[in-house]
Amino acid sequence: MDLYKEGRDLRESQQQTKYMSVPILRHIKKEKFKNVADELRTKCSYRQAIGAYLNSLLIDRNNPETYFGLGICYKNLGNISKAISAFEKAALLDKNNFDVFYELGLCHLSDQTPCKAIKCFIHAIEIDPENADAIYNLGLAHEQCDEQDMALMIYQKLIENTPNYVQAYIRKSSILMKMEMYKSALELYKQVIKINPKLTKTFFEIGLCLDKLGRQKEARRYYHKFLENKPEDENANYVMKRVEIFRRKASEKNFALSLV
Repeated sequence: MDLYKEGRDLRESQQQTKYMSVPILRHIKKEKFKNVADELRTKCSYRQAIGAYLNSLLIDRNNPETYFGLGICYKNLGNISKAISAFEKAALLDKNNFDVFYELGLCHLSDQTPCKAIKCFIHAIEIDPENADAIYNLGLAHEQCDEQDMALMIYQKLIENTPNYVQAYIRKSSILMKMEMYKSALELYKQVIKINPKLTKTFFEIGLCLDKLGRQKEARRYYHKFLENKPEDENANYVMKRVEIFRRKASEKNFALSLV
């Protein structure tokens, strides 16, 4: 009787293991595909990673991390529409993941759908209110929507709260230049150079502001600094023409004074 009972218990145990192993094996297989995909993604092997992520999704379609990784791969391959689709699925499954909403917002910016980008960045900022990159890109999205006043307000707030976030100064200055507020733009561009002296292209912007303000002597000095540092820049020809005009005007003025 004892042998019979032990045999029956063994068969029942084997049967239970057989049925329990199916979901366990599926989970192991899913995780294996995802881990391989994550590793391939870190190595920038995006096409191969996509295949592994898709295999993982065939087993489990409810893992937001898998959709997120898939979205990153599509984004890096330039397939923005598929990246958006993957990030949107990740967002539905996990509404508290900053990276998902931030990356989705970036894709909408790239796709020229700024109103959707604004919603994403606002959601991301609600999750991480101090994230300067999300705030900055919210400003860019408002710029794309031609909401310049809102963008200016966002950049100013970013400047106040994160004084070394140089891109906020540059974007705000750019808007002010378009609005022909050259004096205000000039002060911001000078701040850019103080924060990061390596941003020598800013010498052009400073020279341009001074040029527009009629301060040609000062403009010429900054134009020369720009040409010294950026002789191959796309604006170099314009600057050389302006410098030549300044030189010619100065020569004509000196000649006229010599006749007096």
